[in-house]
Amino acid sequence: MKYVGLHTQIGRNNRKSFLLLVAFPALILVGVYAVLYFLGKGDFDLINQQFLVVFPIVLAAVAIWFVIAFFFHTKLIQMATHSVPLERKDNMRVYNLTENLCMSVGMKMPKLFIIESGALNAYASGINEKTYAVTLTRGIIDALTDEELEGVIAHELTHIRNKDVRLLIVTIVFVGIFGLIVDVAFRSFLYSGNTRRKNDKDNSGAAMLIILLVAVVLYFLSMIFKFALSRSREYMADAGAVEMTKNASAMANALRKVSGNSKLETSNDEVRELFIDNGDDKSNSFFSAISNIFATHPPIEKRIKILEQL
Repeated sequence: MKYVGLHTQIGRNNRKSFLLLVAFPALILVGVYAVLYFLGKGDFDLINQQFLVVFPIVLAAVAIWFVIAFFFHTKLIQMATHSVPLERKDNMRVYNLTENLCMSVGMKMPKLFIIESGALNAYASGINEKTYAVTLTRGIIDALTDEELEGVIAHELTHIRNKDVRLLIVTIVFVGIFGLIVDVAFRSFLYSGNTRRKNDKDNSGAAMLIILLVAVVLYFLSMIFKFALSRSREYMADAGAVEMTKNASAMANALRKVSGNSKLETSNDEVRELFIDNGDDKSNSFFSAISNIFATHPPIEKRIKILEQL
């Protein structure tokens, strides 16, 4: 896949970021209205009145959550992946490769982090020059040659240059909100079922079931939004890496080594979206299965095939 150019890709991702910032809160409000509709039993005057009351509360809650998660995402991602700063004195090889690549394209060098894991993986994160970072596993540093590691670092730097990382952080934050809503709704439904007496005549159980079903639908739709970001960003980052390094075979060889060896444990499955490869997630959970259907990464074999044609 031909690299479309830095400014074109940045423009696309900025537009997508704006649309997602509008779409996700709108989806939450649609879900709130749907719950009020089913509970209101067709009384639109009452439904609309209740919606106008909760509307600002919902927006305020979403905004607070987003601001906290957006600006503290670096710490949250580090906690989820157990990454730590990569010390220059012990890793001059990585620093030299990264600095040379950054100088070649005139970009400020991001921070470097490492995950002490034998898995072969890497990711970029951050929302601006102060927070941009490239994280590598110990496994990928040790397993790749200089040319291959340079390709991987260039891939992650391309994500930063294209503003892919900022776009992904937006989706991770909002999908996390929907995941929390589903979790809370499910636990509340179970709790209401355990505490409700057999002769209880209130509709708390039915209400919680409605909330749970709407939350599941919202989560499903949020995954479609995430899928709408397009798998092409990985192809673009691969092509951008080749443009920076002038070495397509090294990038292809790096992906061959990564394939089947990228399984990296994290406390937050959404963070997997940042990885250079997340194809090793074999979780059997219901929501992970949905995530795999709407995967944001193309098969690594297809990426290698395209690189071989460059």
